[in-house]
Amino acid sequence: MKISQVKALVTGGASGLGLSVARHIVAGGGKVSLLDVNDTAGPAIAHELGCDTCYIHTDVTSEAAVTRAVDESVEALGGINLVMNCAGVIGSGRVLGREAPMELSVFTHTIMINLVGSFNVAKAAAARMQHNTPTADGERGVIINTASVAAYEGQIGQAAYAASKGGIVGMTLPMAREFARIGIRVVTIAPGIFWTPMVDTMPENVQQSLGASIPFPARLGKAEEFASLVQHIAENIYLNGTTIRLDGAVRLAPK
Repeated sequence: MKISQVKALVTGGASGLGLSVARHIVAGGGKVSLLDVNDTAGPAIAHELGCDTCYIHTDVTSEAAVTRAVDESVEALGGINLVMNCAGVIGSGRVLGREAPMELSVFTHTIMINLVGSFNVAKAAAARMQHNTPTADGERGVIINTASVAAYEGQIGQAAYAASKGGIVGMTLPMAREFARIGIRVVTIAPGIFWTPMVDTMPENVQQSLGASIPFPARLGKAEEFASLVQHIAENIYLNGTTIRLDGAVRLAPK
């Protein structure tokens, strides 16, 4: 589908990569529903982006909240045909910390938001998109998830985060295979080290060190580059059931 035809539901849309995707879609003539828990930034961004954007407070781990958000998005946008799962947490911490082992709640919280939340939104949205009028190619929608290169090379202190992102990679193909019969594609992006609000708070020497670790180009990824890939996935119907690394050839060291 062309970017101008996109009616997207974007989780984590009030900041970071999700916000960049939302801006990119609206700039291309599409419509966006921002799902987030930031009730300060969310409404302000929706207002800034204009009448083709709405904000819905949504806890992605709640089945009822997500179902409601999908229904409200369909009503506000006149339907949905793209899901962009960007909501997530870092969930860092060693399994065996200096004071005590990691509390199980830290691990489960990370899994619930990153993995279960992505699944929750994907299945609720697919349940609505399956009733879309198909295109000439039989497509009714596309679901794009956000994993991480940590799914493949998780560092020390990233056991919970890597597990959550590895789960997203793992569910991509079986979900795409299941949804093939109804014309819904499923693709995952595994970004490397990108500029985010968290990176902005780091000392300049740390930022430079992170950039120097990228083989080429030797810099952190730009949110616009992530958003551009989202557009390409939306417009290239042959991309399905796969995870795309967007990382400048970086491979994470143990720590």
